[in-house]
Amino acid sequence: MAELTPTRADADGVLAEIVRDQKRGLARGIASVCSAHALVLSAAFEQAVADGSSVLVESTSNQVNQEGGYTGVTPVEFVAFVGRLAAESNLPGERVVLGGDHLGPHPWAASGAGPAMERAREMVRQYVRAGYEKIHLDASMRLADDPAGALADATAADRTADLAAVAEAAADERPEGERRPVYVIGTEVPTPGGQAGDHEGPVPTRLEDAERALELTRAAFARRGLERAWPRVLAQVVQPGVEFGDDVVYRYRREAASHLRAFAERQERLVFEAHSTDYQGEAELRALVEDHFAVLKVGPELTFALREALFALEAVERELLARRAAERLSGLRETLERGMSADPRHWKAYYGEADAETLRLRRAFSFSDRVRYYWPAPEVRDAVRRLFANLDAERLPAGLLRQYLPIVGDAEPMAPAEGNAARYARLQVRRVLARYARACGVVASLGSLASRASLPL
Repeated sequence: MAELTPTRADADGVLAEIVRDQKRGLARGIASVCSAHALVLSAAFEQAVADGSSVLVESTSNQVNQEGGYTGVTPVEFVAFVGRLAAESNLPGERVVLGGDHLGPHPWAASGAGPAMERAREMVRQYVRAGYEKIHLDASMRLADDPAGALADATAADRTADLAAVAEAAADERPEGERRPVYVIGTEVPTPGGQAGDHEGPVPTRLEDAERALELTRAAFARRGLERAWPRVLAQVVQPGVEFGDDVVYRYRREAASHLRAFAERQERLVFEAHSTDYQGEAELRALVEDHFAVLKVGPELTFALREALFALEAVERELLARRAAERLSGLRETLERGMSADPRHWKAYYGEADAETLRLRRAFSFSDRVRYYWPAPEVRDAVRRLFANLDAERLPAGLLRQYLPIVGDAEPMAPAEGNAARYARLQVRRVLARYARACGVVASLGSLASRASLPL
């Protein structure tokens, strides 16, 4: 089984280098790939190979934890999974950075502070032992036996430092010479600066809230004797004013967040991490990086792009087989709709009350992309496999490909070959990643598909 290369203490990590460049006045950033889907991760690794860049892959506390999370995967298993995919894409292990997102008591909030924090400690311990380098500590949520109302900032800071102490102790157990973890603190949910308006979008974090959160956390680290860890707190999560919903994207307006840029410029090491940057245009992403949001988290847009590609490939499949071999059709769209309708727990609370037709469209096409929770279902996985097998066995006419997959550009007809369909799916994801790479200061190019496709960006 492939392994990721341990991070060495005698070399600066990718994230530390980015922070240093930011402080030198260089607008450099990195996209944080927040997905556990094999095709999405492989696309990210292929893009990094083409760019000569590194990849930051993150898993959340709900997704991957010591109890398996909703993926059924533990931290050490996720590390092995990512390592295998990187090796298959010929990306050196030292160019993969693993991050843990929102690591804290949230998955167990209903059990109360004592049990929830104990399980959060064990999760953080396992993430660090498994080799994760970037640890986002988030203890901002109210737990079942906390006083009513929003959690006190001082309590959140103290719990954050508690988890940092566990992470540092776990790092002591790693082999000598491995680089110690770096930390991200803070959260954008709920928005410190207030709730989003009906039409204006989310409100950027207020200056006084960002300052207070940072100072409370610094003091909490000091009380626990974590002075050596504090210089490795490289980023703070704040709300820059970006978000998306079913069919709306709130774009970054840098004038509304100018106070945050000034705040970051006063910090010796600290930069910002921006969450929910999905669907921002390249100009907005570039402005975020220039304004010291050096880590841009993206997830739903990547699986949205994957869904776009799979639906397009199914349209190609129908054109090829519906008249002469209908019994072979994958039925992917129908299978997915049937599975989502039968098990609404991953989308019902997000898509609101609406008529049946509106909900059908939201299940398939919402920017929130709750579809991503259904790709692991056995019947959906089988439908994807049938789709790929059907297309890989066929000659794919160039005009038909271009009709449904404009990304292929001037592609020539594709002879039957294993892997054709999956390659097209990854290319659609890479188109999103290439936009992030350019915004982050990486020279990004999709290259060609088997030397036979011109792929315009």
